[in-house]
Amino acid sequence: MASASRIVAVLGPTNTGKTHYAIERMLGYRTGVMGFPLRLLAREVYDKVVAARGPSVVALVTGEERIVPPRAKYWICTVEAMPEGMGCDFLAIDEIQLCADPERGHVFTNRLLCARGTLETLFLGADTMRGPILALVPGVEFHRRERLSDLVYAGSKKISRMPPRTAIVGFSVDNVYAIAELIRRQKGGAAVVMGALSPRTRNAQVELYQNGEVDYLVATDAIGMGLNLDIDHVAFSSTRKFDGRRMRELAPNELAQIAGRAGRGMSHGTFGVTGDARPLDEGTASAIMNHQFTPLKKLNWRSADLQFGTVEALIHSLESSPSDENLIKAREADDLGALKMLSRESAVISRTTNAQSVKLLWDICRIPDFRGISHAEHASLLGVIFEHLQGGGVVPDDWMARQIKRIDRTDGNIDTLSKRLAFIRTWTYVAQRNGWLRDESHWRGETRAVEDRLSDALHERLTQRFVDRRTSVLLRRLKQKEALLAEVNDKGEVTVEGEFVGRLEGFRFSPDKSAQGAEAKALKAASLQALAPQFHLRADRFYNAPDTEIDYTEQGGLMWGEHAVGKLVAGADALTPQIEVFVDESAGPDVAQKVERRLLHFITRKINALFEPLLALQKDEELTGLARGFAFRMVENLGVLPRASIAQEVKDLDQDARGALRKHGIRFGQFTIFMPLLLKPAPTRLRLVLWSLANGLQDFPESPPPGLVTVPSAKDAPDGYDTMSGYRAAGERMIRIDMLERLADMLRGEDSRGGFEAKADMLSITGMTLEQFADLMQGLGYKAEKGERQKVKPVAAEAKPAVAEAKPAEAAGDAAPATEEPAVEAADAAPAEDAAAEAPAAEAEAAPAEDTAPAQDTAPAQDTAPAEDTAEAAAEADAAAEPEMEVFFTFTWGGNRGGRQGGQRQQNRRPQGDGKPAGKGKPRGAKGGDREGGPRGKPGRKGGPRQDQGAKTYSARPARKEKQIDPDNPFAAALMGLKQGD
Repeated sequence: MASASRIVAVLGPTNTGKTHYAIERMLGYRTGVMGFPLRLLAREVYDKVVAARGPSVVALVTGEERIVPPRAKYWICTVEAMPEGMGCDFLAIDEIQLCADPERGHVFTNRLLCARGTLETLFLGADTMRGPILALVPGVEFHRRERLSDLVYAGSKKISRMPPRTAIVGFSVDNVYAIAELIRRQKGGAAVVMGALSPRTRNAQVELYQNGEVDYLVATDAIGMGLNLDIDHVAFSSTRKFDGRRMRELAPNELAQIAGRAGRGMSHGTFGVTGDARPLDEGTASAIMNHQFTPLKKLNWRSADLQFGTVEALIHSLESSPSDENLIKAREADDLGALKMLSRESAVISRTTNAQSVKLLWDICRIPDFRGISHAEHASLLGVIFEHLQGGGVVPDDWMARQIKRIDRTDGNIDTLSKRLAFIRTWTYVAQRNGWLRDESHWRGETRAVEDRLSDALHERLTQRFVDRRTSVLLRRLKQKEALLAEVNDKGEVTVEGEFVGRLEGFRFSPDKSAQGAEAKALKAASLQALAPQFHLRADRFYNAPDTEIDYTEQGGLMWGEHAVGKLVAGADALTPQIEVFVDESAGPDVAQKVERRLLHFITRKINALFEPLLALQKDEELTGLARGFAFRMVENLGVLPRASIAQEVKDLDQDARGALRKHGIRFGQFTIFMPLLLKPAPTRLRLVLWSLANGLQDFPESPPPGLVTVPSAKDAPDGYDTMSGYRAAGERMIRIDMLERLADMLRGEDSRGGFEAKADMLSITGMTLEQFADLMQGLGYKAEKGERQKVKPVAAEAKPAVAEAKPAEAAGDAAPATEEPAVEAADAAPAEDAAAEAPAAEAEAAPAEDTAPAQDTAPAQDTAPAEDTAEAAAEADAAAEPEMEVFFTFTWGGNRGGRQGGQRQQNRRPQGDGKPAGKGKPRGAKGGDREGGPRGKPGRKGGPRQDQGAKTYSARPARKEKQIDPDNPFAAALMGLKQGD
């Protein structure tokens, strides 16, 4: 055994500063070498020494990495890669207690026995090594170092209750991944550290933890080997591990090595168990806290005096037994197993003809099985490498390139990338061997670049899977009680500290739906705290927004742009609704009140603008008596009243009262009392909303499309809907009330007792087909008798185009499009009651009704004298062809005044056909007829009841002079045919 001028064993538990002490001692010498159990730890120390002395004098040598500057003075290595025979001033071996490790212990024992510095040698490790070191190393000094902080057992805790800065330890990849996934969902994320990770991946993951981006670390027992992290608590998810041969319980000193990572410097640490791990017994917990463990007695040993004469001789020397009682023969390692397997290959044996070839074979067998594949497959790969080196002296470049190319891919999941990273480590190891490749520096750069790419990709996948950056950032800021910065873009997307957290819809926050459970709670808590100032800013902007940015829906919702900010609720009366705002409680009462005031201002101005005539009627103090009561009824019904429901009130009004009401724009129609300005689309839409609120409806009916004279009757609509929408239900369709009054004017001049047919003007203003018009008339209380007759064709050639144009009007209704007519225009046609009650003035108002649709009772004179040749041709065609038939309807009064909407019949009807009037109403000219067009009998005609004039006498009215038919009217020819048929 070699000797040194000074050999010191620095022993003690974790967190005693042993490694830091050794670095300081080495830097006090001109040269030095330090050996570490893991390349991760070696890299960490290398970075520290580089920071102290610069990269030009510091070397890093591991099995897969070699950084050796020309003037290297300090060598940081893994124990297996430590150079021998350098004669350095200082030498140190860390974690010397690994001499007892079943797999690698023989390497550490060899360094304990053989490796020395010329001036000083340090062995760093646990107190359990005192006996074997004292027995095997003559002249050794012992330095005891005490732990800088306390280590306390905290018992068992659920993962969900783990404190921040906790490391949870698992002993399998699957266990580590499962724990990390659980922490991501509950705590925002965790960093993952495993021995199989490359230094680059491991450092990136540790950085996540060290900089506070995540508060949890999930690791294998690799963290027990000197990795210095800021850990406050270590929790074991299991106390059993697979040691390569079998599952076994961890010894107390092994648990202590890992648990000792908790508490750094003067900060105390705790340890415990979690998950399915059973709580530690009192003796084990006490031993870990007091650092009292069973001393080691035997160290693993394998001969370093190897015989390279033949393969058999090499195997024999490796299997030799130790002579010292403090040493035991190490179990067969992977390199020896690979050598034995290759020794049975004839192709290999035939090439091992000298000591140099045997030594080469042994060096190849020491390539670690990073891939973790079967022994046979690993040995097969080693055999191929041996053939290349023995046959050509180097590994061929093209073969090496093919092996690397298959691995150089960054797609795939965590497991796939981990396997590729393990594969590239094999070729990184090969590239580090001197003389194995033609261009070593090139292949070292290539393998390092591939490993870096795979490491970065693996770090990215680990972070994507096990770290919710959003939640972890927000939780950290909340814990630090710092103000969170929130931003809301023009789409309402909310970001807090740059992380998307949800959407701000009006004044309500909707968290990101992808978050669940504890994550969602944390997300909402952080978001609402950050959004507090945003709510106030948005409320100020809303309060100053113009009315054009605010609107109401037909269901009573109040919108700011595309977001709901409140809704209308019933108030004291229909014209004074109240506001219910949609504002999160976290926004505060000030925001809610500001939003409510702004919405109340909006809807008040909207009502004042659209219902200005109605509000003026309500405020008119000059109205008295019956007129004031009638005005109240109009306001109560939002400006539209079915006449049948207030027939008596209408009759009771005198001419002065009616005149006062007309000044406010009230029109007394035959079917409806209404204010024409309130029939426009905007007031109608708002009226339906206010009416629905006042009546407590759950689903508000929508207003009909604007511009249509008739629309289909609404199915299952609440009573009164047709009136509030500005229509009157009559059969299958509803007709706009102002156009209905114009139709009533036309019907007033017809013989409803003897029967009449529809005129072109009637179809034109309703935009209906003949069949639809018949259904409408029945809905208004008329009888419609359907008939069929031979169609009379006009003889004149000039009339044929008119006939062609008339067909669509009668058969399909296309000639009378449903176009909107302004309510003010429609109101200019005076209803029957106005004409009857107000004599000359009313008759003057009735004139526009005739102007809107010219009467066509007579055919134009020029159509009655066709050319002679045309007549003969038409006669011949009629004789040759079968007569063409047409459908027509004859309408007679059915005795229903329409007192009930939708064409429902009254109960007190009398059968027709006996020449007597039906019901109480009388046809035009009959005694006792209702001249006011009230709720009974046929709609009234011009000329109202006389007042206090004694006995009444009647005489037939002179025949009404028929107007000329407009030759440009598309119904002219059809009507001329009907006249001639009569």
